[in-house]
Amino acid sequence: MAPSARERTDAPSWTFLTNHAHVLLCIATDPEVRLRDVAVRVGITERAVQRIVSDLEEAGYIQRERAGRRNRYTVARELPLRHPMERHRSVSALISLVEEQTPP
Repeated sequence: MAPSARERTDAPSWTFLTNHAHVLLCIATDPEVRLRDVAVRVGITERAVQRIVSDLEEAGYIQRERAGRRNRYTVARELPLRHPMERHRSVSALISLVEEQTPP
């Protein structure tokens, strides 16, 4: 099992983006990503990723489609961000902000 974010010595104690944002960004950059891979990249458990994916799906930010034994996700990029301070920005703007910095 991969070490958690808190167990890694190089992990910061806090970040500017939430785990929900990190999961959404992982899905946006790789629509066929496995949730266990998202968990490793974000530094949280696979169960936590499953809960976040359910939250995002219930709120309409992602759609899940079964493709054989895998899932394929579609991100609703046109939706506004949720917090009142960022509501004037879309999901697409968030993705664009960090997309260039996302490691392969």
